Amino acid sequence: MRPRGLLLDAAVAAILAFVLVPILIVLPMAFSETTYLAFPPKGFTTGWFAEFFDDRRWMAALRFSLEIAAATALLATLVGTMASYALLRGAGAIGTAFRALLVGPIVVPHIALAVALYLFFQRTGLGGTRLGYVLAHAVIAMPFVVLTVTAALASVDPGLEDAAMICGASRFAAFRLVTLPLILPNVVSGALFAFIISFDEPVVAFFLAGIRDKTLPRMMFDDIEQNLTPVIPAIAVMLTGLSVAVLVSAALLRRLGRTKAAPAGE
Repeated sequence: MRPRGLLLDAAVAAILAFVLVPILIVLPMAFSETTYLAFPPKGFTTGWFAEFFDDRRWMAALRFSLEIAAATALLATLVGTMASYALLRGAGAIGTAFRALLVGPIVVPHIALAVALYLFFQRTGLGGTRLGYVLAHAVIAMPFVVLTVTAALASVDPGLEDAAMICGASRFAAFRLVTLPLILPNVVSGALFAFIISFDEPVVAFFLAGIRDKTLPRMMFDDIEQNLTPVIPAIAVMLTGLSVAVLVSAALLRRLGRTKAAPAGE
């Protein structure tokens, strides 16, 4: 094997270890019988998971996070899909600049976005409100929807819509009846990405949290400062499982979208 290949394999192994080792440490700690964090864990119990579901504070944070994530996914998917369609059907420097603007939040550090959004929302009265949460999370999640949907739209022949309009359909009807069914798996995949990004997002939530309503990640940060118990690893395990399930589902949907759109583009 070439030295370059060995170096690449070593780099991949190091990255995987960097990602997986913390998870492998947290996982057993969620089942420890002790009331404090200990590694290796002592004993085995699922009581910390039960305590999470029995605690009204955690359930309120979970419910709030689910509501915000669902609203964020809906908003980001609707706007992101329309923006993707405009990008693919548009041309020139304006389209390129618009695309850069939409995907910009991917490269901007979340802490910078959080500070900017906090200052803006404080002036507009949206700080600590549900609408503020949804708008902020939509800004972060929308680029992933745009990238996912744009990739699907690029494989769909625009002539299909032209043919539908020649037959008497409006542009919206042509999109709804011809293009949307072909890109739907990718649209759903983008919605799943938006949901999990909002659900797991801690930085913006830390800046925008109100006195009453807090997302689950923000609640975890508060609990770490006050009462660090194995409930935190238990929540982390559940969030990791949810993230993996959503990402796998999104990947399968994207593969289905490529398979579905390929014959239409031929």
